Amino acid sequence: MDHDILRNVRVLDFTTTIAGPHCTRLLADLGADVVKIEGPDGDLMRTRPPLRDGASSYFGQLNAGKRSVVLDLKQPAAVAIVKRLVRDADIVVENYRPGVMTRLGLDYESLRPIRADLVYCAMSGYGQTGPSSGLPAYAPVIHAASGYDLAHLSYQDGRTRPDNNGVFIADVLTGTYAFGAISAALYHRRVTGRGQMVDVSMLESMLTMTLSEMQRAQFETPPPGRPMFGPVQTRDGYVMLAVASERTFQDLARAAGRPEWIDDPRFKLYADRRLNWHLFMDELEQWSRRIGTDECQAAFERFGVPSSRYRTVEEAMADAQLAHRDAFTEVRDTAGPFKVLNPPFRFSESKAAARPFAARLGEHSDEVLTDAGYSPAEITAFREAGAVA
Repeated sequence: MDHDILRNVRVLDFTTTIAGPHCTRLLADLGADVVKIEGPDGDLMRTRPPLRDGASSYFGQLNAGKRSVVLDLKQPAAVAIVKRLVRDADIVVENYRPGVMTRLGLDYESLRPIRADLVYCAMSGYGQTGPSSGLPAYAPVIHAASGYDLAHLSYQDGRTRPDNNGVFIADVLTGTYAFGAISAALYHRRVTGRGQMVDVSMLESMLTMTLSEMQRAQFETPPPGRPMFGPVQTRDGYVMLAVASERTFQDLARAAGRPEWIDDPRFKLYADRRLNWHLFMDELEQWSRRIGTDECQAAFERFGVPSSRYRTVEEAMADAQLAHRDAFTEVRDTAGPFKVLNPPFRFSESKAAARPFAARLGEHSDEVLTDAGYSPAEITAFREAGAVA
């Protein structure tokens, strides 16, 4: 279990904010040497709370295990340094708006002559080309543009105003797709010896969340009488249950002490049950509202009905199942320790876990430049000129 799958893989990470850093942290979790290239002011996430003695654990969560190098890419000398670093790099990842890296002379076509087998991943809101490619994008904008927000709203009874957004699904999803695409490109390189450009779109990534909605957009289907996955009210709260099969429906009927529902013509067949779901939920809640959340959840568990009471993130983090799977790693930065989530996958022969440090801004500048062959005098000259910090 000590083997790192991506051991000896070098990544130059030009990403900021969430989507890109999430991708490159997954690469670091598998053992890649990720060198995070930051501007003089650092990734803006370094200023995001929670802040402890000036250090952001939010930033640390996204960037654990990466080395930090500060380069001012407005300086030609800094661009030249990047091109030297590319000689020994396997992967470049960036999530600037399309065109930025081209203007800097650090796009795929500019770097490929330096390293022919380079895997270059560019993440952007809408893709690298096309009529929308130049538009600025953050996750909440992509949620709206992809149809996701209105699809979600369609399941909320009687509501017409879209929800506020604070959980950035598009960022994490896009970063995860980029991680998978990079992994595939590495395998392709191993087979063919050739690198390639990987172009990842946040819009298309987010659109993958609307599986049934994309099909409903093409073909007329009857809407459910009420959303089939929603909270069940209890005497003191709510429980979420998911009825996704005939067996689950039958188990739910038995859990509620209403086995007659199984043969009720309103509910027996899936199509009829879908049309009459509002009636079924009304009858189910006549039972659930008389009992507490814990008792309701216990009944569902006793009959194997997929369900959960609603938990806070703090409560979820305390789950014994996560402790059993060693789901968290303690990471240290300049302000002390904090927990971050490891990748949600495990290997039988390899390690997949966050590295236990988050670098301060520019902590590894001298180290990385020395490894690239620069002398102490050259590094000092770069620093005096403002190219390196």
